[in-house]
Amino acid sequence: MTQQFTDRRGRAVVLEEITDDNWRDVADVAPADGQRRFVAALAARYLLLSQRGGVWTSLGVRAGEAVVGHVMWAHDDEDGTHWIGGMVVDAAEQGTGVGRAALGAVVARLSALPECREIRLSCHPDNASAAALYASFGFRPTGDHEDDETVMALPAV
Repeated sequence: MTQQFTDRRGRAVVLEEITDDNWRDVADVAPADGQRRFVAALAARYLLLSQRGGVWTSLGVRAGEAVVGHVMWAHDDEDGTHWIGGMVVDAAEQGTGVGRAALGAVVARLSALPECREIRLSCHPDNASAAALYASFGFRPTGDHEDDETVMALPAV
């Protein structure tokens, strides 16, 4: 049975593959102005990283009928960890529970992979709302850093 994730408006929040039908909507996702020091100004940057970098896999975040976000994931072949990155919720959708539901969905998706033992992400120390969200899921700092961000880890469930 597939776990359902919903926002505070009661909309189902799902992750979807990037397709010819949704990539433009995902590319246009933009965070609130105050978050642009933590994430890209448009999700288009993350789509390009996924397409051109060969490491990340982008997913659209849909709430009900609307594309409302982006998240990407990767597998680190060196240490076997799975990573979450490029999580952006459109400014108009922030505060509705979409971010929490999307994080729950991506954690569930990665945890279901047989080889997944640990999920990691990184968070800028000044991004208190993101750090609180990640901590509420059980992510804990590892002591490592990626650039100027704190690496956090969650054992796969």
